[in-house]
Amino acid sequence: MLWKISGHCRFVWNYFWRMNQRRLEQKHRILGYYEMDHWSKWLKASEEYGFLKEVPAQVLQQKLKDLDRAYQDGFDRAQIHKRMPTLRKRFVHSSFRFPTPNQLKLEPRRIFLPKLGWLSFFQSQKIEGCLRNATVSYSGGYWWISIQVEEDQAFSKAPEIPVGIDLGIVQFATCVSEAGEIVYAPKAAYREHEAKLALAQRKLKHKQKFSKNWNTQKRRIQKIHRKVVNARNDFLHRISTEICKNHAKIFVEDLKVANMSRSAKGTIENPGKQVSQKSGLNKSILDQGWREFRRQLEYKSAWRKGVVTPIEPHYSVTAPSTPPSRPQDPGIF
Repeated sequence: MLWKISGHCRFVWNYFWRMNQRRLEQKHRILGYYEMDHWSKWLKASEEYGFLKEVPAQVLQQKLKDLDRAYQDGFDRAQIHKRMPTLRKRFVHSSFRFPTPNQLKLEPRRIFLPKLGWLSFFQSQKIEGCLRNATVSYSGGYWWISIQVEEDQAFSKAPEIPVGIDLGIVQFATCVSEAGEIVYAPKAAYREHEAKLALAQRKLKHKQKFSKNWNTQKRRIQKIHRKVVNARNDFLHRISTEICKNHAKIFVEDLKVANMSRSAKGTIENPGKQVSQKSGLNKSILDQGWREFRRQLEYKSAWRKGVVTPIEPHYSVTAPSTPPSRPQDPGIF
């Protein structure tokens, strides 16, 4: 039933996505949410697409709202990294959302969802507050449920102690403040699983595509990628929380990861040099998760009335290896 609901939501997205793409090619205005919702009701009333009645109506409406929001973001000139919506694929985009709180019932380690009944789940943390919605998604061979609640939380304000953070590969983060210098060792999540992942991918190559053994091996690869993501996120969350608790003013390098990890392969006319060395360096750069670390610092610092200021990495001074004898400007790395 979970696969059926996610498949129907994916079908509705792709159906109206193709319709809007044809309208864009013909220089016509695309359909908004209310127009798509109106036509979706005609689809459910038809004989050909009557199977859409098998799933709750609100999950299909939420998927249409997501599509409408994706088009709005795609045409928004204020967004720097804007992009248009694309087709949804199975195993990649398998998710749906229940937005009506009065139709959801929550108990310890189980939840009631429309047309699904009571479902038990592993509760990662205590759920408190007013229930708002529930999102079910498939990733890494498992089904996940994300429960959104509304709750008033009071965070203690962080001390007015500025800190400068120098990001690197050998030393993930070197934090310099009035108290001295703290170095956080990197957590090379991908490097730890690289050999195991390469072996699993070689096994996948020798299996017939879309066969039962191929699908089984593919799920094993997905689980390895899930371990890599979990290990990296755990490391980033721990150090970002610790920094935001102790410092209200945070200065961090504004690194351009896309430029730093650009390939050195070059062209046929101008081939690059030391391509394999640069490839290994790019892999280590992308394994750090610098952009995600900065994103976590920004929203966690805002909870505690702090400020994160990006600093240009050019002409920055290297932090001393020993704590300074007297307080210095922490904005200088």
